[in-house]
Amino acid sequence: MNANAVDISNEIKKIREKLKVVILAHNYQIDEIQSLADITGDSLELARAALKTEAEIILFCGVHFMAETAAILNPDKTVLMPNPNAGCPMADMITAEQLIELKQKHPKAAVVCYVNSSAAVKAESDICCTSSNAVQVVNSLSEEEVIFIPDRNLGRYVSGFTNKKIILWDGFCPTHVRLPVKDVLEIKNAHPEASFFAHPECEPEVLAIADYVCSTAKMLKYAREVATREIIIGTEMGMLYRLRNENPGKVFIPASRSMICPNMKKNNLELVYESLVNFQTEITVPEKTGKRALNSIRRMLEIS
Repeated sequence: MNANAVDISNEIKKIREKLKVVILAHNYQIDEIQSLADITGDSLELARAALKTEAEIILFCGVHFMAETAAILNPDKTVLMPNPNAGCPMADMITAEQLIELKQKHPKAAVVCYVNSSAAVKAESDICCTSSNAVQVVNSLSEEEVIFIPDRNLGRYVSGFTNKKIILWDGFCPTHVRLPVKDVLEIKNAHPEASFFAHPECEPEVLAIADYVCSTAKMLKYAREVATREIIIGTEMGMLYRLRNENPGKVFIPASRSMICPNMKKNNLELVYESLVNFQTEITVPEKTGKRALNSIRRMLEIS
């Protein structure tokens, strides 16, 4: 971290303490933000943290649907997002109207909504899930048919661990589907003793050659437990910061240098500082939508 970044970081810490702000950051954020955050985690960890925090102001460093989730869980608190233009292409691949139409075609199916979705889509769903609890959530349902939205790859992965009929929506994460098998095989050949961790948002042929298919939270767990010193990481590059900090005796190798989510990189220290000084940008959810979306999120948290 350069001198200017250190100065900005110190100013942010002073304001955070004065205003009693909690800073939440996703595992894919830039290193400087992760080092500054009070809590760093995946979508499930951050949802739990947002629900439990006693802070009156939540500054969320992630993408828009994550800040929306924090606002849904905390309707009486202020949720700030440094860069409101940090969206999620996967979340934009399905609308509430499209989901309503799909539900009409499958009236007996429960809707499991990956948390990577808008508040409006969550409001039309029965229960949310994250990559770390998707199998558990699907198997907890009494319905024999499940509409799984919006990520086809996570839904396809879940289908291998349930007897339920899974109806997939054709959404995907542009960052994770950019990981080709040939890149993974080249890295594995160069590091034959390494374990390969792949996120379930990757394509099926990539998951087929993984030693572990896991969420970012599970990657942190398995990284501590596996005997191999070298680990190839098949997810967004921001994950390497925390893995390396928590496991200094191990070597973490990106499966591909192309696995960078441009939206996750839209927040920076300058924007965090401006957000705290100017109270921008506040993320709100319409009350009716928020209450309905809250039901699907709470059901997930209760199961998890």
